[in-house]
Amino acid sequence: MTITASAAWKAIEAHRQSLSPVHLRDFFARDPGRVASLSLSFEGILFDFSKQRMDSTTLDLLVALAREARLDEWTARMFGGERINASEDRSVLHVALRRSTGPFPGEHLDVMPEVLSTRRRMEAFADAIRSGQMLGFTGQPIRSVVNIGIGGSDLGPKMLGCALRSISHPALAVHYVSNLDGAQLAPLLQTLDPRTTLFLVASKTFTTQETMLNAQTARAWLVANLGDAAAVSRHFAALTAKPERARTFGIRDDAIFPLWDWVGGRFSLWSAVGLALMIAIGPHAFADLLAGAERMDEHFRSAPYERNLPLVMALIGIWNTNFLGATSNAVLPYNESLKYFPAFLQQLEMESNGKSVGIDGQPLACASNPIVWGELGNNGQHAFFQLLHQGGRLVPCDFIAAVRSDYPLPGHQEALLANCFAQSAALAFGKTAAEARSELSRSMSAEALETLLPHKVFPGNQPSSTLLLSRLDPQTLGALIALYEHKVFAQGVIWGLNSFDQWGVELGKAVASSILPALDNPALAEQFDASTRGLLNFSRQHLA
Repeated sequence: MTITASAAWKAIEAHRQSLSPVHLRDFFARDPGRVASLSLSFEGILFDFSKQRMDSTTLDLLVALAREARLDEWTARMFGGERINASEDRSVLHVALRRSTGPFPGEHLDVMPEVLSTRRRMEAFADAIRSGQMLGFTGQPIRSVVNIGIGGSDLGPKMLGCALRSISHPALAVHYVSNLDGAQLAPLLQTLDPRTTLFLVASKTFTTQETMLNAQTARAWLVANLGDAAAVSRHFAALTAKPERARTFGIRDDAIFPLWDWVGGRFSLWSAVGLALMIAIGPHAFADLLAGAERMDEHFRSAPYERNLPLVMALIGIWNTNFLGATSNAVLPYNESLKYFPAFLQQLEMESNGKSVGIDGQPLACASNPIVWGELGNNGQHAFFQLLHQGGRLVPCDFIAAVRSDYPLPGHQEALLANCFAQSAALAFGKTAAEARSELSRSMSAEALETLLPHKVFPGNQPSSTLLLSRLDPQTLGALIALYEHKVFAQGVIWGLNSFDQWGVELGKAVASSILPALDNPALAEQFDASTRGLLNFSRQHLA
């Protein structure tokens, strides 16, 4: 039986119809205790979802849906090391990467010895760079680190590197390169000193096209400037599951850090993929990051469904997507240091759950992940918020803010928080025609008022949640990221899909590999469609 045919799903649909005419203004007027019943907290994180178009009964019915989907069984299977990534026949054990002790997941399969061993090696490596003890080929200490990766090997560490820049090493520059476009790597190389630069090549297979082309370009630049291929061994490290390929590249064994097939790329920032981040913020802060995530793991495993923060967030997303009909979700951080967080969540959510086929290989009976998009909220107010307020589309929003600024300036943080709180309130409650008429009547004639009135009405009723963090510190951010990871997992279980494969990504890679030779050889273009042949022909003319 599909989840949409379950009694729980049908009960929610009936309930939705009863709530359909209710505006968020009415929800708040009816229930003075609404905020207390529709908010949760966890160690420095407040999750206020009282501005969602739901009530306590909605939450109860959604919890019943999670039970119907046997979420507890799937959670036990994931934490138990079962191969729940069925299409790739892999376990899903990224949670092991932030654990402090073993055995885990159990005596039958204990990955903690290799996890802890790798973590100790990372710490020693990071400390050697941070202290100036790691020397390059010419005997000068490393002062610039460039992480070369893409997707999960770039987005997570880069996002956290920006989020925690206030505690980063003041004398080390850490950069991230992912794009095939030379406009990213070439200008960066112009600013670097090859004698003091270390490149981290992050690729599980060590064959990822974007990563390896950038790595080869960086290698050629280094050798050309230092005049000796032997320099590669002092200026490159690898984060990979294929150490033999890293050795062929010229990287020495003690600079090769393992990745495992039970860690998906978008869940890998806790692994050796996080080495650039550890170098920037230090092993102690990185350990705090892991500790925050580990505590969220335990909360997700043990908290009652009604008070389980990741699950409640997941259920709200299902309510908005499958019952209210939302097709997108906006992520709006009110903190400059979180500017890469929407991009990180785009991969985490849409690569995980952007699927229309279930784990059983059959088409899903309902919509899955909405389109995730977003921008810094304060900037967005002067750009796309107009559509949110008066565009007539249902766009649920996640507002995210830290109470304490990581870069305090007098008056700035208070104004920032006021804008964040004001936008969520304005989206929820809007402005009625009567309210607008009352305001306008104080300053204009009746005729002018009636002309302007339609433009001054705001429908409101736009649902949002607010995640308010006490501050941007490693433990809070670790918990925040793990919160979203478990949200994604819970939604995947309820929708009945595999959140841990990404065959759509693989298709694009395969097609690109077949097209690349045709840019040089016109005869090879004949196998492609007419549009692609035309694009190839134009490109060949102008490349020449």
